Amino acid sequence: MNGEAPFVPDERDRALMLATQEGLPLAVRPYHALAERLGWAPEEVFARLARLHAVGVIRRIAAAPNHYALGYVANGMSVWDVDDEYVDDLGRWLAEQGEVSHCYRRPRAPPLWRYNLFAMFHARERVEVERAVASVAALLAARFPGAVRAHEVLFSSRILKKTGVRLDF
Repeated sequence: MNGEAPFVPDERDRALMLATQEGLPLAVRPYHALAERLGWAPEEVFARLARLHAVGVIRRIAAAPNHYALGYVANGMSVWDVDDEYVDDLGRWLAEQGEVSHCYRRPRAPPLWRYNLFAMFHARERVEVERAVASVAALLAARFPGAVRAHEVLFSSRILKKTGVRLDF
């Protein structure tokens, strides 16, 4: 910690967080619709969201499309055994590739699990994911010679319901 006191939300902060944890209203002016639902002025919604973001309670506000509904049903988690000396640079590069939706580093668990870098690929068919991973692997080999020792693609076998943290004040 940085020595600062932790943020303590007041009643209105809690009301706002509860009202938004399932997402913003699907409206032309979502913040105004939210303000109307809460019985607040839109300026208060803006100010409180900005403050919650500034103190780190809210990391980001973004659209989260349902890739399944868009036909992207082949989900492949590529796992990479990368030399620890290069994993941060290689991970940053990998995360910037258009085919990768998210990328992160995880600890190895030898001897059962040798991989320390993970990157998720989505496509309409498995062959598209395999082709994209092969293309990225070739680029990685050229850009970081010898840094990648092995990789695999693990495909989803079922859809799990994904939700963020749900607060109950």
